[in-house]
Amino acid sequence: MSSNQIDQTDLTFFTNEDGHSLLSRFQSTLKDTQLFDVLVGYFRASGFYQLYKSLEPVEKVRILVGLSVDRDSYDIMQYHEEIGAIDFESHQRTKKKYQENLKTEIETSQENDNKLEIGIRKFIEFLQTDCKDPEMDKAFHGNGKKLEIRAYPSKNIHAKVYIGKFKPEDRDYGFVITGSSNFSESGFVANREFNVELRTKRDVLFAEDQFNSLWKESVDISEDFIDTITTKTWLNDQILPYELYLKLIYEYLEEDINLEDQFEPFLPDGFMKLKYQQQAAIQAKKILETYNGVFLADVVGLGKTFITALLLQQIQGRTLVICPPVLKDYWKDSLFDFGIRSFEVESLGKLEHIIKKGLDRYDHIVVDEAHRFRNEGTQSYANLLDICRGKKVILVTATPLNNTVDDIFAQLKLFQAPKNSTIPGVPNLEKFFASLRTKLSKMEKDDPEYKKLIKEVSDDIRNSILRYVMVRRTRSDVMTYFQGDMKKQGLSFPDLDNPRKIVYEYKGELEEIFKETIVKLHEFIYARYTPLLYYIGNKNLSEFEKQQQRNVGGFMKGILVKRLESSFHAFRQSVDRFIISYEKFIDMYHAGTIYISKKVDVYDLIESDNIERLEEFVDDEKAHKYDSKDFKKEFVTKLEFDLEILRSVQKLWKKVNSDPKLEQFIRDLKSTKELKSNKLVVFTESKETGDYIYEALIKEFPNQVMFYSSKGGRHSNDTLTSNHVISRDLITANYDPNRKVKEQANDLKILIATDVLAEGINLHRSNTLVNYDLPWNPTRVLQRAGRVNRLGSKFSKVHIFNFFPTTQSDEHLGLEVNITNKIQMFHDILGEDAKYLSDGEEFGSQELFNTLNSKKAYTGEDGEGDSELKYLELMRKIRDDNPDLFDKIKNLPKKARSGFKKELIETDRLVTFFRIGKLKKFYLNQEGKASEVTFFDAVHELECDPKTKRAQIPNDYYHYLQTNKTRFELDTTIGDEPTKGSGGRSNAKYIETRLKDRSFKNFKGFTDTDDEFINGVKEMLLQGTIAKKTAQLIKKELEKTLDPIVTLNILRKHIRLIAIEGNNNAKKFQKREVILSGYIIK
Repeated sequence: MSSNQIDQTDLTFFTNEDGHSLLSRFQSTLKDTQLFDVLVGYFRASGFYQLYKSLEPVEKVRILVGLSVDRDSYDIMQYHEEIGAIDFESHQRTKKKYQENLKTEIETSQENDNKLEIGIRKFIEFLQTDCKDPEMDKAFHGNGKKLEIRAYPSKNIHAKVYIGKFKPEDRDYGFVITGSSNFSESGFVANREFNVELRTKRDVLFAEDQFNSLWKESVDISEDFIDTITTKTWLNDQILPYELYLKLIYEYLEEDINLEDQFEPFLPDGFMKLKYQQQAAIQAKKILETYNGVFLADVVGLGKTFITALLLQQIQGRTLVICPPVLKDYWKDSLFDFGIRSFEVESLGKLEHIIKKGLDRYDHIVVDEAHRFRNEGTQSYANLLDICRGKKVILVTATPLNNTVDDIFAQLKLFQAPKNSTIPGVPNLEKFFASLRTKLSKMEKDDPEYKKLIKEVSDDIRNSILRYVMVRRTRSDVMTYFQGDMKKQGLSFPDLDNPRKIVYEYKGELEEIFKETIVKLHEFIYARYTPLLYYIGNKNLSEFEKQQQRNVGGFMKGILVKRLESSFHAFRQSVDRFIISYEKFIDMYHAGTIYISKKVDVYDLIESDNIERLEEFVDDEKAHKYDSKDFKKEFVTKLEFDLEILRSVQKLWKKVNSDPKLEQFIRDLKSTKELKSNKLVVFTESKETGDYIYEALIKEFPNQVMFYSSKGGRHSNDTLTSNHVISRDLITANYDPNRKVKEQANDLKILIATDVLAEGINLHRSNTLVNYDLPWNPTRVLQRAGRVNRLGSKFSKVHIFNFFPTTQSDEHLGLEVNITNKIQMFHDILGEDAKYLSDGEEFGSQELFNTLNSKKAYTGEDGEGDSELKYLELMRKIRDDNPDLFDKIKNLPKKARSGFKKELIETDRLVTFFRIGKLKKFYLNQEGKASEVTFFDAVHELECDPKTKRAQIPNDYYHYLQTNKTRFELDTTIGDEPTKGSGGRSNAKYIETRLKDRSFKNFKGFTDTDDEFINGVKEMLLQGTIAKKTAQLIKKELEKTLDPIVTLNILRKHIRLIAIEGNNNAKKFQKREVILSGYIIK
């Protein structure tokens, strides 16, 4: 053996290697020890578990610790020593510092292992047990207990000394072990240490003398240890179940509890200061600053425009408001009235104009009716994404989650990088939403469980995403949680009467004509609107262009079906236009050349309700030119077949001179109390139907009827342009109660409007709404109702009427079946194109019927679920009425726990609340199986009465906690697996591939500025912030060239670079914390 190696059989040295640990030495020697002294800088109570069994026979244990103080605390102690401050102050500081250290140690210790608890419980037991030899205890300046712990107040202690004194009859006096090991599990066993044992009496006496001198100057902290452990750490076994319930609420909502009074708003004269609106604006500011965007999504009628104004009062910079054209003046007036000056308002149809003017002067973008931009495949969306990039974005909509999970995803992308999100727990939004789509795709829509799955997916979006970026309250929320303020202001919502039916009937020959029309429309091919599906020439057509053609065909089907249900007049007009369009197209075909518009963006036109514009696009003679010979021969055959059907339908309807729907409406207007006596708002999707109703009603109610659409207004035989002040003034003077009383008028009894007035306008001087044609998309039902069902209405009730068709021959089936059969006939014409009736959302006839006859459909509160406001209000009430309880809840220790018995549950369960950064998650363990649950699930589990007694927590607590913790760690471990692409992503992938191509990557002609731009494009691709439409256009142009400079210029043409704020710290280490655990016993 070399001279510098240690003999492992030598018991003088302990390095914790090869079983030669300090712990094993203590275990062999302490059984004969009478007095055991410990002098260490770091004493870890968690290490006591390792030693407590060996200490059982020891009569007296003295532990002297340093405080491990920071530099500032040390300097303060030194100063007080120098000026001769009294010991009392020094001792109090010592006790306080030790308590802080001990509390921190327990907070950061492993909470899912009972060894810590066993060790500490034993430590406390020893502290409270009398010393067996009082005389010896007195001789060594003890306090009469088996174990005592003291802290040295004046200087940090760095020594690690363990002194054992054997019983008098022992042949040896004792031992001294000194070296590197602190009193901890790692010091005893785990760490590589170096310690030496001295056994001579002289060495032991010297060490003993040094220890005693320090002991006399130290501060007894035994009681402080007990108090800290039992009251200030999670080992506190006095925490009541109700206190734990409140702690869960406090920790989850802590950031919002004191938000409500942070600013004093400026309000226009006569405008009420409403607490719920002010609170929404304050909360929105916090979200906007944190995530660069916010949804203001209160249900219809709660004043989202005013909340936006209150938000803008709190932030600096220039604002651009993008809204429907009809609302431009309303936004200008509202913001000006609220003292906002640095803003511009533009129509959502002017997005390209906004971009051309320049975007640098805007800091904030407000998008009103933001749900219109739920389809990211449109050019409008691509333009809006460009406008919003690098700005703070405020999305105003009552229906952010409209038809599919992609609706909300598209809107989120306006302020969040889809592959680098800052939303806690969801760094990759693209992957998150892809997983939801996959989950939905695995179940058929007609499966009885599909609705349940939809709710689960919606809840997942709400709890994982929207709770961080959305402010949303329902009417019930406002009336429940702001009840005092609403009563004080004298405000309430009108009650919604049960929706009423206006039933009209097809009889005799009309019924036969209707049925024959349905048959013919089934046969109609719509070939005129899908010509490129028959193209066989040498121009390459992408799948995207083919899908555009299918979209146009499907939408044109939808036009005919909607018009047939809307009014006979509108249907005739549509058929006449179709015939003209077909005749022109067939003539072009026979002349050898046809023109096809490839720029038709159906979804853009759907979003803007511009059907007339769609027809103009389809018939655009300046479109792309094609030779007739480049189409399949069957194409012209199908065109002529369609034309023959249209002419036969036209001929059928020339026989019809009656209109049972309009006739029934006029009868009801004169006989039904609510229609007869109230101001009415009548909605139709068709301008032609609106004109038709107007012409009929002015004969019955001269000068009392107005019709308004995007093309303008009509009143008293005058045509009013859409942007003329007369149109707006006439409507608001007669229907908006927010107009000054002296400016209000009563000229109009009936306002007929297309859906251009279904958003944002106050019409609640009326309390009666009529849906003249079926609103196929239930979202429109809600938006329309929101015009009259609003806060501040002077009416106690709101009435809604819907028209439904029936036939005489089906009377024996009963009214509901009769109606749903008729609705189904419209659906059957379209087949899979039924989605074009409802802007992408497919509804069965029974479902649509039920929706239109449900009160919930008109309030926007169907399926909203629980509200956080309930719990926020509870904590604020405790804060105001019981501040001592509030302070107690606030100061309950981290990892707090409690247990209680609960009836009507089948198994014991453990709820654990975890946090990592801003992300908060809850897990429920039943029978050893952990699953993530929502805040509402967790709070319902722990909800209990203030008098609920605490029960003893069973032994399987630690196993359940460990299982929950393991699941939490798995769920919050960020993976790097790529997201499977969709069509839009494949275009982006193509661009990415081109940038990696050798001819581009190795090109030596790029400047530094070019390189910077290219790197910026790569970063946008990485974060997923290039719009699908933009990527598709870029790919189409890149496919025509391999030239690096041309490629660069194509990219510059379509992409505007700006700094992207992503979650750059997403993969950095963040500390996982256990906040609390509640054990519920069956």
